Amino acid sequence: MIQLSVAFNLTFVLSRCHGDSEAVVWILVCLLWENRKLLMELLGSSYKGDTENGRMDGKGEYTFPTETKYVGEMKDGMFHGKGVLHFQSGSKYEAIWENGIAKQGSFTFSDGLQYQEKDWDYCDGYDRRFYTERCNGLRPAGESQLTDLHPPRIIPDGCYDCGDGFYDPTTRVVTSYTGRFLRNADDLEHEWIVRTCRRAWDEVVGVDPEKSAAT
Repeated sequence: MIQLSVAFNLTFVLSRCHGDSEAVVWILVCLLWENRKLLMELLGSSYKGDTENGRMDGKGEYTFPTETKYVGEMKDGMFHGKGVLHFQSGSKYEAIWENGIAKQGSFTFSDGLQYQEKDWDYCDGYDRRFYTERCNGLRPAGESQLTDLHPPRIIPDGCYDCGDGFYDPTTRVVTSYTGRFLRNADDLEHEWIVRTCRRAWDEVVGVDPEKSAAT
């Protein structure tokens, strides 16, 4: 019913503006604002929390289409005050926000490691331990830890583990560890993943299946 109302109003607006592009844009903005809940649903995002004059205002939880969640303070429809972004990987970004912009914050990985802009000594070339190895100690000889998570995730055939999910180089699609679509990799990310990340065939047979087939 709401979609029909928007369509009718849009048709009426276009019929009355007679080529006035500025008027069309302004009225379209008003129509979208009046139906912002529908627009949010169409984009795949959602909000639950305090509002004022129809806008996010106070404390609430905003969920992006990627299922990343912002939990914290809002003002005039924007992130404003103390708030935390919770990512699907389990990591989080805590910050002080001002009109939708993070002014000061800190990033914490899913395993509890907190990123530091200065004096960062994690994987610096001298100490190659994973963070969980720092916390829990090294494993016995012959039981090398391959990832920060032990035992490591099983990588699907022909794919890579790129840190926040599995990457299929054939389709160039990154999916979450639970199988949900995350993104399409561009050329730079594709090259980095292929060059640096764990591969399924290394874990299973220790060789590249293409090279093995060629021989």
